[in-house]
Amino acid sequence: MLATFLGALTFYTCIPLPRSWALNFDGIARYAALVGVLLGVALGLIDCGLDILGMPLLLRSAVVIVGWIGLTGGLHLDGAMDTADGLAVPPPRRLEVMADSHAGAFGVMAAIALVLLKTLALASLPTHRPLALALAAGWGRWGQLVAIARDPYLKPTGKGAFHKQAIRSLQEAVPSGLMLSGLSTLWHLESGGILVIGYGSMIALTTGAYFRQQLGGQTGDTYGAIVEWSEALFLCGLTVL
Repeated sequence: MLATFLGALTFYTCIPLPRSWALNFDGIARYAALVGVLLGVALGLIDCGLDILGMPLLLRSAVVIVGWIGLTGGLHLDGAMDTADGLAVPPPRRLEVMADSHAGAFGVMAAIALVLLKTLALASLPTHRPLALALAAGWGRWGQLVAIARDPYLKPTGKGAFHKQAIRSLQEAVPSGLMLSGLSTLWHLESGGILVIGYGSMIALTTGAYFRQQLGGQTGDTYGAIVEWSEALFLCGLTVL
């Protein structure tokens, strides 16, 4: 169990771990949401430190988003870019274009849109920022887990195929969904966080469903796109909740 969590931490982030630690990568998607929450907490601490130093809110938000990309190694953003390039061409060529390692115009535009949305949404949240980051990263990765369990994988091999081999039931998403629901209640204690729970789960589920509808299933790239777009849309939604 610990070895699998450490494997998830290694796979989903660039945080270095001692080489002597045992790592297991089988079923790491079960821990993706937890890794996202911890990542959000770490980013929140960075944000608090920058606030103490007196950095303005907008600049602080931009630095946090850049740090977000750095801590994940751009893993999910790369998938979002490849997915955008693929969806820009006729259906028969989509998987071929997504497999191309070169970034196209639509991929670059998607990356710019995601970074802008996240930065401006975070800058519109002057309070509860660590919690907002933790929930955004958590719900985005929960949506990925649901897509892994629910949707067919479109390639016999690929960077996401081992996830599908290990995660085959939606029951795998229940523990992390309960964890995120509990955390979401902290956003608005008076209403029990029902709006945040509903919005977070809705965004995570519908984002995955959109890519499934466009492609007929999922790939490693769309797993990343689910995370990125869910995070961005969740942060945008928090600005009005």
